[in-house]
Amino acid sequence: METAEGIRAEIERQRVNFPTSVDVHYPFDTSPFVRLSIEGVVVTLIEAIVLVFLVMYLFLQNIRATIIPTLAIPVVLLGTFAVLGLFGYSINTLTMFGMVLAIGLLVDDAIVVVENVERVMEEEGLGPREATIKSMGEISSALVGITTVLAAVFIPMAFFSGSVGIIYRQFSVTIVTAMILSVLVALVLTPALCVALLRKPKHGVAKATPFRWFNAGFSGFTNIYQRTTHALLRRIAISVVLFIAIAAGVGALFTSLPSAFLPEEDQGRLVTAVQLPPGATADRTRRVLDQVIEHYMTNERDYVEGIFGSVGFSFGGQGQNVATVFVALKDFEQRRTPESSAAAIAQRAMAAFRSISDGRVVALAPPAIPGFGNNSGFDFFLRDTGNAGHEALMAARNQLLGAATQSEKLTGTRPNGQDDTPQFFISIDRDRASALGIELSDIDATLSTAWGGTYVNDFLDRGRVKRVYVQSGAEFRMQPEDFERWHIRNNAGEMVPLSSFSTGDWSFGSPRLERYNGVSAVQLQGSPAAGVSSGQSMEEIDRMVEDLPEGFSHQWTGLSAEERLAGNQALQLYIISVIVVFLALAALYESWTIPFSVMLSVPVGILGALAAASCFGQLNDVYFKVGLLTTIGLTAKNAILIVEFATVEESKGKTLIEATIEAARQRLRPILMTSFAFILGVLPLATASGAGAGSQNSIGIGVMGGMISATLLGIFLIPAVYVATRMLTRMGASRSPRSQPAADAPAK
Repeated sequence: METAEGIRAEIERQRVNFPTSVDVHYPFDTSPFVRLSIEGVVVTLIEAIVLVFLVMYLFLQNIRATIIPTLAIPVVLLGTFAVLGLFGYSINTLTMFGMVLAIGLLVDDAIVVVENVERVMEEEGLGPREATIKSMGEISSALVGITTVLAAVFIPMAFFSGSVGIIYRQFSVTIVTAMILSVLVALVLTPALCVALLRKPKHGVAKATPFRWFNAGFSGFTNIYQRTTHALLRRIAISVVLFIAIAAGVGALFTSLPSAFLPEEDQGRLVTAVQLPPGATADRTRRVLDQVIEHYMTNERDYVEGIFGSVGFSFGGQGQNVATVFVALKDFEQRRTPESSAAAIAQRAMAAFRSISDGRVVALAPPAIPGFGNNSGFDFFLRDTGNAGHEALMAARNQLLGAATQSEKLTGTRPNGQDDTPQFFISIDRDRASALGIELSDIDATLSTAWGGTYVNDFLDRGRVKRVYVQSGAEFRMQPEDFERWHIRNNAGEMVPLSSFSTGDWSFGSPRLERYNGVSAVQLQGSPAAGVSSGQSMEEIDRMVEDLPEGFSHQWTGLSAEERLAGNQALQLYIISVIVVFLALAALYESWTIPFSVMLSVPVGILGALAAASCFGQLNDVYFKVGLLTTIGLTAKNAILIVEFATVEESKGKTLIEATIEAARQRLRPILMTSFAFILGVLPLATASGAGAGSQNSIGIGVMGGMISATLLGIFLIPAVYVATRMLTRMGASRSPRSQPAADAPAK
């Protein structure tokens, strides 16, 4: 952003020196999209803070108690920005997404502290100081456990390599930093604020009508929850069957969810590639270019801000038969309807360009991240690994393109390059040229000057410096026979015909030498059809390549290569995160039962995230994977709150079921409060529109669905899973040989 602003400022300073006929336009500028994306995330961040505050106030019903967790937000965010600065990160969409996710997380610890202090004061009649001291003794280990789980989930992300690792790393550093600072604030600042701000509750004071309605409804729900939990614990087999069904649902949804690398974004611009048959002149190409420009400026005039077209340049190569058009769309504020989106404009353009019979015209959306190719579809190289030759490679390419046109999953599959063209080769007889006294450097200079032109000097024209180029006249360089009319001066000062020591021959071949990883290759691009994900289209290409003759393979590049890498690493990331969380909990509680029961609750949250993504047409992309990891951590957090208190209650002499029911009752309020605070905190992400909305929706919808499932189903299943795990542990211990007295042991 600073670079773009600096360029604009410098051009404005230089504008006074421009001729009056020169104006400045910016046909291709990525900075507006970046600026609008960050502004959108900042607005989302503010909305999340407001919604979290309202949830806390609804549950706590005390402005003093609500202010305490709210104060943790600026303290933690300030510290997080400081750590990001130390790591050299900038304020970008990735770090800001991490901040929005952290908003719902960082208040969790403070909410747990304040809620428990309020409960102790209400139930035991203690003052703020005594209640805070007792409360911190009860929940400090739970706070450390929650932070350990959430940090353990995200830490493995920081060690992944490649472009995916760069994306993951910024999320990891942002969220882990916020979590660590959050627990420090909850252990140090929040108790002090509780003592300073909270007051002993006064009984008999009438609350506002909305609060009375809420309390009545919550009390009724608590009674239903206790009875349902008690029934499930008495019939543990039902809970086991339910858990198996949830696990099966997770497996089915995960395998059926389409994959992608990044969601497509409306970046406010399009790129249109024009390619005519080999040998087409620049004038013929310009006529097609004028048709393309006419379409955008006439049929899409309500949505197009400006156009810049260039003949001779293309992403697939240079030549008279290619052109590129950069289309700048109007601001997002003027394009709020579905038909005004970049994807809709490109789709209409593709339909209109089919009527152009003089060449191939393709409208492309730029990739979500610059530097990974030039379009948002799939991108790969077809490689001649068997060294079959150029003609066989072209035949395999044409076979693949023919199969792609018949597939309903692909659209716009095309070569990103130029077709074979007629070529005129000049062969120099070096021995004869040397005998005639001609240097090879003079031959090169003559050919270069005659065909391409050579810069010789400058001259002044009305106060302006202009360059002088020398080139053969058009009538002397347009035909092959013109080659015989050129002469070169030898070392004796004589003019020697070029034809006396060289010959010209026609051939047919590729205008450029294409290799990929050292192997002859051609680049192919395309897009998934409507309703098809990029992952599904790539699988279709994989299937088609298998039908090609032996000796031909393909290799993904650009965004497609990153998508494959992200998909291959995803399973590793999930497994490592789960193992790290399990080991961290085992070390924290010095038990295998507690971490095992906590991890068994995770499928409940994953089920909700996958179901929400499937219902709203989301894809299994990088952002969704981040949301899935967040869901794993938050589901485990809810389980820790119940399991931790269940072990405490059991140590007081209660039975396993009684302790679990009491723990579930005590922790219901903070679980619901923290869960709804997070759900509403990510609601602006799930409902975002405009610049960067694709990424925000991908994170928000998945996490929101996961937390809703983890809250509404998890609070019932977590106690049952914990009891079932403890029962199995006891059964295993009773059957262990170590638990039985030795037969020959002496009697005491």
